[in-house]
Amino acid sequence: MDDRVLRGMAKWPDVPAVYGWLALDRRGNWLLRGEPISNKAVTEYIGRNYERDSGGRWFFQNGPQRVFVELHYTPFVYRIMNPAGPMSIEAHTGNRATALSGAWIDEQGAMLLETELGIGLVDDRDLDTILAALIDANGTPVSEDALEAAMQVFQNGNEAPLWLKLGDSNVKVRPIRSADVCARFNFQARPTSSDTPEAASAGR
Repeated sequence: MDDRVLRGMAKWPDVPAVYGWLALDRRGNWLLRGEPISNKAVTEYIGRNYERDSGGRWFFQNGPQRVFVELHYTPFVYRIMNPAGPMSIEAHTGNRATALSGAWIDEQGAMLLETELGIGLVDDRDLDTILAALIDANGTPVSEDALEAAMQVFQNGNEAPLWLKLGDSNVKVRPIRSADVCARFNFQARPTSSDTPEAASAGR
């Protein structure tokens, strides 16, 4: 986090949190009350101060105030860098991901990646690029027909023999249902004050 944010948190530790103002869409755009934030300095500031709490709620720490984020899908959105190769991925926050640990395709054909940053959706504008990097069990790029058939298998919730190689990482692609993503990766898509560990303890 920025130093001035940390100083603000120390100086005013009890500022009430905000809910329902900030969201992250499926293309990695920050939305303020439903409207995209276009100011680059602001979006970079949000990205530098974007964290999660122990209850799986993602937030932007705006000085002493915690602004919880509604996620349209996942906490991160990944974009393809250097598509002509060597291909790499970057989160919507501007952080480069260096270690790929998992890849999934959901029932709608969207791809999710897990890196050291966390679980994230591949920006749909980059989906064709990353799908072209899929390989079979022999490390051979798959044909367009084979890829189309495999995508249908994934969207039906079944396994297909495809792997994603990115840098030094090579992971098997697996099916997943979008409804299971939050629980699988332990985050809250629509955080509320009742989701806090303190609220849960008080309810017991």
